[in-house]
Amino acid sequence: MPAVTVKDLESKSFDEPDEKRRPPMTQVDVVTLGGTTLGRFTFEPGWRWSETVKTVVHTDSCQVSHLGVCVAGTLTVELVDGGRMTIHAGDAYSIPAGHDAWVEGSETYVCYEVMSAAEYAKPE
Repeated sequence: MPAVTVKDLESKSFDEPDEKRRPPMTQVDVVTLGGTTLGRFTFEPGWRWSETVKTVVHTDSCQVSHLGVCVAGTLTVELVDGGRMTIHAGDAYSIPAGHDAWVEGSETYVCYEVMSAAEYAKPE
């Protein structure tokens, strides 16, 4: 696999993103740097993919692959084949397409992703 290289010195704030997506109980803030799209995902307590993001993408399960790091809260992910894991603050994770997910507890879940931000929660 070739190394990723960048040519420009750049900085952007997720507080002033290039794009915002707002399905129910969901905030997706997207920035693009050096041709790479990154996202900050914020899910409120009670959030569940199949009840929120599904309403805008209209698929039976999340069809996006994810690679990121959780900075706050707890998220449980369940694959359509039954595999399950729980992600906590400080965890790096990878999630294949074909899953549901939900916030555990009363803390807002916040993560940063480097793989799925270009397409996650985009209305069809």
